[in-house]
Amino acid sequence: MWYNNILETIGNTPLVKLNTITKGVPGTILAKIETTNPGNSIKDRMAVKMIEDAEKSGKLKPGGTIIEGTSGNTGMGLAMAAIIKGYKCIFTTTDKQSKEKVDALRAFGAEVIVCPTNVEPEDPRSYYSVSSRLEREVPNSWKPNQYDNLANSQAHYEQTGPEIWAQTEGKITHLVVGVGTGGTISGTGKYLKEKNPDIKIWGIDTYGSVFKKYKETGIFDKDEIYPYITEGIGEDFLPANVNFDVIDLFEKVTDKDAALMTRDIARKEGIFVGNSAGAAIGGLIQLKDKLKPEDVVVVIFHDHGSRYMGKMYNEDWLRERGFLQDEKLTAKSILAKKENTEIVTLDAQKSVLEAINTIKSMNISQIPVTQQGMIVGKIAESDILSALLENPGLKSAPISEIMTATFPFVDLNTSIDKISSLINKENSAVLVEDESGKIEIITQYDIINAISG
Repeated sequence: MWYNNILETIGNTPLVKLNTITKGVPGTILAKIETTNPGNSIKDRMAVKMIEDAEKSGKLKPGGTIIEGTSGNTGMGLAMAAIIKGYKCIFTTTDKQSKEKVDALRAFGAEVIVCPTNVEPEDPRSYYSVSSRLEREVPNSWKPNQYDNLANSQAHYEQTGPEIWAQTEGKITHLVVGVGTGGTISGTGKYLKEKNPDIKIWGIDTYGSVFKKYKETGIFDKDEIYPYITEGIGEDFLPANVNFDVIDLFEKVTDKDAALMTRDIARKEGIFVGNSAGAAIGGLIQLKDKLKPEDVVVVIFHDHGSRYMGKMYNEDWLRERGFLQDEKLTAKSILAKKENTEIVTLDAQKSVLEAINTIKSMNISQIPVTQQGMIVGKIAESDILSALLENPGLKSAPISEIMTATFPFVDLNTSIDKISSLINKENSAVLVEDESGKIEIITQYDIINAISG
């Protein structure tokens, strides 16, 4: 048997029992592994459904351009379907999304426009607004609008819900889903509750998102909104696909817990998944007191870990955010072992001759350069020598004329490996802001001293 095209392989994803990561959680915990879809995420299901509905209604015409705001997974499903069906794709996304997701969309021939995260949805620079403007400007284009297009929920009502019901032989008691557009939880939950109204539908939210408070109070609280790192869940508005009547409760999970749990799923279960799966398991563990030994819980694992290699699966990224504390030396521990000396700087308006005298008297080879108290560059012995050989008259010129790019800045949690990699011929040191806001310098000597000490 063969399939006529890749789109026919979407769905019928496996349900796998979790054995280690959920130890201590009552019941049978099953993961719906949506990474086996051809685009490696659950979004393949609704991407094809939205396109097929648009074709039937005439909104999407032959040779048209699909324009969508997407964090990557929906874009992948749309791009894959567009190749098979003969459409072009333009996607807008945020600078919060992992580079792997953007690269994957471009690999499918899509044009990707990266927009700022920290702006209101109605701001003309937001990825929602840019995609809407492009839809108006690009001829023969169609915007699926996954947030408000109810074909999103319908895809899961028709596919994901029936699959889970059949795979658990109707024994499912709880569904746990990270909520972003709301399509997965609302469509799947609606189907399951029609089969058995006693099934509990739990939505996983993140801090910085409005869902939990809105569900519990009916209040849309703008003070709840602030930037967060977790990808794929939470929103700063209310998508039409979020059916609050179907969802029994929301549980918020921190960025740190979601990130570390994502890694644990790979390490403890051998299942390589993305950030929303970590949040979902983190939320389930927080809610474990609501479960009984006879319960059958299904957790949706939305997408694949390969899209998070530069983030949740990168130890330096985790350390920089204070998510990973281990025995490796960090900038903070190197500073703790360093002699407490004042950092020597020179103002950008000082002359090259003054820089030479400072370098000689202090017996140092490179000095950070400041302007109005801010570090804007550096001056090195080698820079001065090259400049004077070319033009001996530069002795009286300000050092701003020959300074080079500043030393790299690192975070207090940056690992010794990363710091060492940044110190090279061009940079003999790195800069770090300590807990009091004071700028400190770390040199190769400081690293050697910390290791040997």
